[in-house]
Amino acid sequence: MVTFSLKEREKKMNKKSSGQKLSAQASKIMRSNNSSQIQKSLAASVLSQRNTGKITGKAMETKASMVMNSNKYSGTTKSLAASVLSQSDKNR
Repeated sequence: MVTFSLKEREKKMNKKSSGQKLSAQASKIMRSNNSSQIQKSLAASVLSQRNTGKITGKAMETKASMVMNSNKYSGTTKSLAASVLSQSDKNR
């Protein structure tokens, strides 16, 4: 098991959090029956990072990156993906 000192953990943490406007949009997406599975997945990540200090996991980074590199996703989906990526581990 690898352990990190508090200073090392703070260096790895991303201090960004989801904004109020995008969080509200993510909440609507989660409640909608018309939202795609990828939108709901990204929206859940956005909401979980609202004022919590959590960072995006590696699998979610990969998913968000795939969305950003594709032309088939809407602007809303790309906004969610961009937020998720901006909250990823700085060292990855």
